[in-house]
Amino acid sequence: MGINERKERERAEREQRIVAAARMLAERDGWASVTIRRLAQEIEYSQPVLYAHFENRDAIVGAVALEGFGKLGPTLRASVRRDASPAEAIEDVATAYLEFAFERPALYEAMFVLPSGLRFAKSDTPQVLRDTFGAMMAVVEPFCADPEITTETFWAALHGLAELERHGRIRAAFRGERVRRVVGMFAIAN
Repeated sequence: MGINERKERERAEREQRIVAAARMLAERDGWASVTIRRLAQEIEYSQPVLYAHFENRDAIVGAVALEGFGKLGPTLRASVRRDASPAEAIEDVATAYLEFAFERPALYEAMFVLPSGLRFAKSDTPQVLRDTFGAMMAVVEPFCADPEITTETFWAALHGLAELERHGRIRAAFRGERVRRVVGMFAIAN
């Protein structure tokens, strides 16, 4: 292994430590606790070292969010039961999406709430975001003529439900019924 390869590997390892520390702090103490200063202390590097890897906190949040999308897409795809009807597939994805939001609140917040610098629905959208969107679109597509807009609407409905429930504005006990109603709205054959 050459010097350049070793330096690149070390850089990637440092970057991973920064991202892991940010995620851990956010999970433990909330995103308000994740500052460049606190991260530097946590991983025992100077602040300039962190800035050599990430332009600012938003870029770190973006890196955490990318990891989250790398987990959410496969989770959504795996949630669809083997012999599921198209309507059941939408319900499976909706349920898995909401479970992801509630089981990983700090990660979900990085992905969908906090400024991250990530661009959606643009030519430079990272592939992992496109893949996650594709996992949602795969279950919506059988029911509509314009699957992209319908998937955006489906995603917005699920995100709204997740955020309202996460903040105690709707009753958790009725999550299943809300999922069934959302599925009913989207699983209408043309």
